[in-house]
Amino acid sequence: MKVIVLGAGIIGTASAWFLRKAGHEVTVIERQPGAAQETSFANGCQISVSHAEPWANPAAPLKVLKWLGKEDAPLLYRFRPEWLQWKWGMHFLRECTPGRTADNIRQIVAIAEYSRQTLQSVRAETGIDYDCLTRGILHFYTDKKDFEESLPAAKLMRELGCPRDSIDTDAVIRIEPALASIRDKIVGGDFTATDESGDIYKFTTGLAQKSAEAGVDFQYDTTVTRLLTEGSGAAARITAVEIINAHGRHEVLRADAFVLAMGSFSVPLAKPLGIDLMIYPGKGYSATYQVTDPSRAPSVSLTDDGYKLVVSRLGDRLRVAGTCELNGYTRELNTTRCDAITRRTRELFPGACDYENPAYWTGLRPLTPSNVPYIGKSKIANLFLNTGHGTLGWTMGCGSGRAIADIVSGRVPDVDFAFTGMPRRSAQPRLRPLPA
Repeated sequence: MKVIVLGAGIIGTASAWFLRKAGHEVTVIERQPGAAQETSFANGCQISVSHAEPWANPAAPLKVLKWLGKEDAPLLYRFRPEWLQWKWGMHFLRECTPGRTADNIRQIVAIAEYSRQTLQSVRAETGIDYDCLTRGILHFYTDKKDFEESLPAAKLMRELGCPRDSIDTDAVIRIEPALASIRDKIVGGDFTATDESGDIYKFTTGLAQKSAEAGVDFQYDTTVTRLLTEGSGAAARITAVEIINAHGRHEVLRADAFVLAMGSFSVPLAKPLGIDLMIYPGKGYSATYQVTDPSRAPSVSLTDDGYKLVVSRLGDRLRVAGTCELNGYTRELNTTRCDAITRRTRELFPGACDYENPAYWTGLRPLTPSNVPYIGKSKIANLFLNTGHGTLGWTMGCGSGRAIADIVSGRVPDVDFAFTGMPRRSAQPRLRPLPA
């Protein structure tokens, strides 16, 4: 078949790679001048199966209330006069029950572990260099209540096959000695040795290059204006995508199937088709610092629970990312939030980096209330969804791409996951190795 993929972030690029491997003729449409120029450009760089606990959990409502109005809060909810934000917020609260949280964890762990295994196979096949570290992820806590509340989720993940081990302060420092400067504040942690980290931008651009060499047509600097349809009801189909190409001219591109992988921007494109995606943009921040003293910088990827920050070593750089601002589609840098990231990083690793010249960045994470993405079929037969991965796009990227390629090809994916528009195979998905 001829397949058009809309979007060239990690999700769209991975989709194109696996669709091409499945034998399809693939075109990728991307409004930026290259792959991974938006949300996949400078995120926290963790492949974190262990970070599968969704933002919506029983403790979240009180935390959100406590953070209201605080410019440097980990989650900043700016109320706007728009129905989607309020509707999204109501759905978010509904997902905060213990039962829904547990079910969402099961789904996220299943697709995340499948994706990690898939990433490893792609890495072995392609040899892409992306500053990969396979030293695990260490999650540390500075609030005793938060640590105690994390124990049931860690236990559930272990039952699902994710080796997230709860550990004491001594073990935290033993795994990452660079945290010794705040030893007296750490109350515990958990460590997942199988998790990884690496530069998402380097990987995605490398995979785009490999895909292009394999025959995928990437059309950059090209804006999608709308999807054209014919028929109605169950007989409705997408016939073409209308674009403004790199030369500023309107053009219509036809295909047999279409994959929507535009993150937060999937919502306005799908809405005229009668597809209401419950996705809201969450503006995430990152700061990248040059490491000046490697002995003081961490060598294990970290998650700072109290500040909702993740830390990844990328060669001679340190990437610190996190926080979330629900404020529409704006990408302006909030200096208060940027300063908070640098202040916390300096506190954690004094003297490790050049903190006077950080490279700040923001990206719009496509958040679903449950943190479970849309992967699968839409109500239009030849339109497929691969969007809404929130903060875990890098973690779920390769697995999502492999799964959607299977679905487009008429196959059932290997992973047991609640795919959109498809019957669930199990209420208790479990991890299992990929077939050889």
